[in-house]
Amino acid sequence: MPTSLANIKNKLDDRIGEKLMVIAQAGRKKTTERHGILRETYPAVFVVDLDQNENSFERVSYSYTDILTKNIEVDFDEQ
Repeated sequence: MPTSLANIKNKLDDRIGEKLMVIAQAGRKKTTERHGILRETYPAVFVVDLDQNENSFERVSYSYTDILTKNIEVDFDEQ
């Protein structure tokens, strides 16, 4: 994965509208998996519209530093 916040944002800008899976750290040895679509990118955060069949809320946002510090992992569905 890219090593700077600008590189991370640029990579995500190219993938807007694509399906993805976000794996987030939820505590000691616990992770949560969320599926959705990358909807928007902003200077400090990006927004994911979540799959309503799996989640009780519509969207979630993460910062680019979450990727850089490996608090979350983003995997895109490759067709």
